[in-house]
Amino acid sequence: MDFIKEFFSSYGSSILNSIYICLMACCSYIGLKIKTSVEKYEKDRIKKRIVEDSVKYVEQVYKELGSKEKYKKAEKNILILFNENNIVVTDLELKVLIESACNEFTEKKINKDKKGL
Repeated sequence: MDFIKEFFSSYGSSILNSIYICLMACCSYIGLKIKTSVEKYEKDRIKKRIVEDSVKYVEQVYKELGSKEKYKKAEKNILILFNENNIVVTDLELKVLIESACNEFTEKKINKDKKGL
């Protein structure tokens, strides 16, 4: 029993400091992971919003153009907005985002037309 008391009186504060340091390192790591996830989610949300708004804009303003020309206009507008917001996107990701937004827009338009009949 004396050995335990002596051990903790000699090394107790060092052990507690080590535990504290490990706990703080774990908390910092978890906080960093959460921050990274939130930032990624926010950037993805901004990307999607920019693409959706650009597709709606092109559909409204350039009604006389064909689908390929509308796609090019939307792509150009999106890339300008992404550059202004320091958002990096690959060609494939941009294509997927635009196609998804066009599909959503078309589905909404079809559903609206069905309700109107």
